[in-house]
Amino acid sequence: MNRLLLFFFSCCPALFGCPALVRAQTPAFSGKPSSWHEGFDRYDFLMDTATLAITPYDAPADEGFGVKDPPAGFRRCIVVTPHQPAPGNPWSWRGCYWDHQPQTEIELLKRGFFICYISANATLAPGRTWDAFYAWLTREKGLSAKPAFIGMSRGGEYEYRWASLHPAAVSCIYADNPAVDRASLALLGGLAANDVPLLHVCGSIDPLYWGSTLAVENSYHAFGGRISVIVKEGFGHHPHSLRDATPIADFIEQSVRETGVASPDFVKAVYTGPGMAGDGAAGTGTAGGVAKTWYYSSIATTHWAPTGKTWLSERGPYFSGAYARYQLLIPGVDAFTTVIVPRQEAPGRPWVLRADYVTADDRVVQGLLAKGWTIVTGAVPYNYDGPVPAQWNAIYAYLISYGFAAKPVLMGRGGAAGEVMGWAIANPSRVAGVYAEDPLLESRLMLGGKAPLDTLAPLAKAGVPVLFVCGEDDTSLKGQAQVAAARYRKAGGKITVRVVKNEGHFLQLEDAAEVLEFIRAQTAQRS
Repeated sequence: MNRLLLFFFSCCPALFGCPALVRAQTPAFSGKPSSWHEGFDRYDFLMDTATLAITPYDAPADEGFGVKDPPAGFRRCIVVTPHQPAPGNPWSWRGCYWDHQPQTEIELLKRGFFICYISANATLAPGRTWDAFYAWLTREKGLSAKPAFIGMSRGGEYEYRWASLHPAAVSCIYADNPAVDRASLALLGGLAANDVPLLHVCGSIDPLYWGSTLAVENSYHAFGGRISVIVKEGFGHHPHSLRDATPIADFIEQSVRETGVASPDFVKAVYTGPGMAGDGAAGTGTAGGVAKTWYYSSIATTHWAPTGKTWLSERGPYFSGAYARYQLLIPGVDAFTTVIVPRQEAPGRPWVLRADYVTADDRVVQGLLAKGWTIVTGAVPYNYDGPVPAQWNAIYAYLISYGFAAKPVLMGRGGAAGEVMGWAIANPSRVAGVYAEDPLLESRLMLGGKAPLDTLAPLAKAGVPVLFVCGEDDTSLKGQAQVAAARYRKAGGKITVRVVKNEGHFLQLEDAAEVLEFIRAQTAQRS
């Protein structure tokens, strides 16, 4: 996150709704209310753009539920109140196009949310008027310090523009076929650092889906933030929202109600002295020697939505769940070790040790996390050609000291499989099993220059089972996996090579059941 923004928020808590300064009260709004959908009270106001003063306003009778442009020099402001405010006085902020597809806001009103709006169109972009509206609602009226944003099309552009400059003052963002400008894209790291969940709802043939949503999704995922996407098959830019807005309202309510979860014991105790790689690491927060982000699946699920008469494709943490991912600087290790923790640990704290980055489409990792396993990517120091044995030993000792299983499963793809095989060969008594995809059995440093392919005997004699899964078109299948299998069996070891048809070196494992059973079985036997 930009250090200037961090300083600004720390020095200006009053403007941006420091919870300690928000009065515990039932908000009261002056003026004569009109009725908005299903009998909710709507209060109208005018903001003077010169003085930023906000005064009650009698909306013209012919506006109905909508709103007209404000007089010159003013902004229209609207607040719709729930029949019974929810605890904390939560509210949603519409970025543009008041009363267009309002089904989400109507549902939120029923759940105790306030609904707020300030004039926004092509010539009325966010600026100091939005800042003043926010301060008035939070400081004077007692609404929550972190509103939920609702933005459609240009409204999405405006909500990102304001939220990206004030990331500590946002609970979540729902963006519907949004336009997102480059300046906001460049500041997404601040929203991720403040752990602001995002939900995009898009038509599959809307040009903005490809130009904006995918850009936001890719960037936010890289920053370690949480973004979920609903795609309406065959729909363009309109109609916005979902006919049944319950999933959107659920997302907003869950995001607003979220509370922090304590970090695991091994995270709290991590080294926080000098030698950090810097505090600019991407993620949802850094503290001393720790950076926290999120890991979740990118694999979409689809279902038919009868109310909308379309197929919906859904992906992201709102649908698959998310797992906390920590980067730790462990004593004696020159680079970050990455640890992805399950929501509920399995007995005995089983874990996987690997050398490669965990991708968002890895079904094996996701299956293990769901079963309570911890996933650890051992550090690869920046000034070495690969993992350093002594440093991996330090990682192992550190985790074992916190009650992790004495025998992890080693796991890797391609060249990373060679590195984990190297560590396993050097530490056969510490290994429950080895699983590798399309292995290249070479290692830079683990075995002092020797190749794992030539030094399999210690691991085989220790009775460590091995499972290789290889694409049938992988050029290394015959020269690596099958040669290793023959040598491993000759040394008395147990090894299985599973070949996946129509796959090459970078295979996509669609069914992880066999791998998960292999890992579970070996761990149970050797724990």
